[in-house]
Amino acid sequence: MRASRFLMSVLLLPALLIGAASGASAALTPGDAPLGPGGFRWLEQGGDGGPLYMVISIEKQMVHVYNGDRLIGMARVSTGKQGHRTPTGAYPILQKRQWHRSNIYSNAPMPFMQRLTWTGIALHAGHDPGYPASHGCIRLPYAFARQLFALTQIGTVVEVTQGRLNPALMLDSLVLSDPGSTVVTFTPGATGQDMDRAPMLEIDPAIYGVWARR
Repeated sequence: MRASRFLMSVLLLPALLIGAASGASAALTPGDAPLGPGGFRWLEQGGDGGPLYMVISIEKQMVHVYNGDRLIGMARVSTGKQGHRTPTGAYPILQKRQWHRSNIYSNAPMPFMQRLTWTGIALHAGHDPGYPASHGCIRLPYAFARQLFALTQIGTVVEVTQGRLNPALMLDSLVLSDPGSTVVTFTPGATGQDMDRAPMLEIDPAIYGVWARR
């Protein structure tokens, strides 16, 4: 049982948010030239550094795109206006359509639509007036939405937060509730004292052998 739960944690983590601590993301964030409405910046292209995921801040009206522990892109967004607030939470992308129209709001165009819920919340290209103005969707700059659409896939995680933009580590409750489980996180720049406090990770050789043979 212990071995199966460890394997489950390994399989579930990429589907959740796996990232560096906030200190690492801060080092990767350029401090110059704040982005205006409709602005975006790609720092590098996506690659094999880790799972691709996004963090969207309602307070900051920004999205950060991460590849593993690396910030690779950022853009201004427009989230839901008063009465149509964008719900916070972690959402896997459920559906992608390059050309889509709303079946709720007057057949409105939603280019590069990436659905987050079946109740009308999605990422898509749209006008950004510099403040929350949508009916709950997250509007992205057109060129940014097009490039992002090419990078993501069904299941890519999008986390909508009230204020935070840095990545976070989220674990399945089954792993956390198992008294025999041990979780280790690795923080770039951690001191020896920090590492002394980190628990050791016990790996079942049978599981390691399965992964090593791949």
